[in-house]
Amino acid sequence: MASRAALVLAGGNATRFQMGQQGWQDKALILFEDKPFLVHAIENVRGTVDEVIVCVNDENRKEKYRKVLESYSLSAKIVVDEKTEVGGPMRAIFTGLKTTHANHCLIIPCDMPFIKTNVIEYLFNTSKNFDVVMPMWPNGKLETLFMILKHSQGWEIVQTLCQLYRSHVDDIPRAAAKVLLPSPVKDIKNLDPELKSFININCQKDLEKLQPRNTQNLHIKEDTQFLRENNLTPTLQLVRKAVKMQQENNFTIAQEKLEACKKHFETGNNFFWTAITCEYLGETLLKQLQLQKNTDKQTSLSYKSKVQTAFLDAANNYDNEAKIYDKTGCIRLLERSFTDKTRCKSLYNKYMQ
Repeated sequence: MASRAALVLAGGNATRFQMGQQGWQDKALILFEDKPFLVHAIENVRGTVDEVIVCVNDENRKEKYRKVLESYSLSAKIVVDEKTEVGGPMRAIFTGLKTTHANHCLIIPCDMPFIKTNVIEYLFNTSKNFDVVMPMWPNGKLETLFMILKHSQGWEIVQTLCQLYRSHVDDIPRAAAKVLLPSPVKDIKNLDPELKSFININCQKDLEKLQPRNTQNLHIKEDTQFLRENNLTPTLQLVRKAVKMQQENNFTIAQEKLEACKKHFETGNNFFWTAITCEYLGETLLKQLQLQKNTDKQTSLSYKSKVQTAFLDAANNYDNEAKIYDKTGCIRLLERSFTDKTRCKSLYNKYMQ
């Protein structure tokens, strides 16, 4: 079994890369320094991993990439994204994790042509005691598509997030038990002084003038760690069973399972997963009420009260999560948790009327 794998995400539409009246251009195949971006990506990682998996969105792309890699004498497993409840990078990550059994997975986009081998090695080495390693800049922004995942935990998390229709990749560090957010301007800068590893090509203008990250006036920031309740796997599996029960309109069992998950996550002060189970519990109760016919007023009011409580509990837990990110300067995660809090508070207010 492979110990390390690289998942190269190459199935996007590259909307920002397109120009005016030109036909659609596949960014992964754009030549840069005489090689396609996809070739740069694979050559940069192949010396540090046991297998390379390229995730694409359709069979035509898969065949096209296969021929390109053959012309450069490169080998990689090319897989078409699985059908999931979400799209985008989260779907590609789901597909890559399902494809490999490697202990740790490096996830990168195809448009970062300067990733250095010693930076990859550093991230793998720091991942030994963590489930997620994702660089974070001193301004609190994350490199969401340049990370290391411990496969066993990552697979459980990504499966569950997809089933819950949560498509934002930065939910992954929110969901994991052991998270390291290393600062690029600390140890990594010693390995890559110009931090060229983090240059990505978003639009065609980036090809004309490569834009390294602006690190002026930023103090050297220590790495950030989050260590949460660690025994996630059994409860995440129970969450997925509850979702399935709800989708099959088996509301009583779904409610029982969600209540059990909520209790477990509360015991571990895991605000993110507690909030999610509360939110989904509210949705389950609401659907149950909407499908019931001839419900008397007292029963209807009782269900409405439970719905309100569930959404308020969700909002409060997202708020507790946001306070942690505010204290540690994780602006990106703070924004996400605050958005979730606002949504649940809005639902609570809606059913207060």
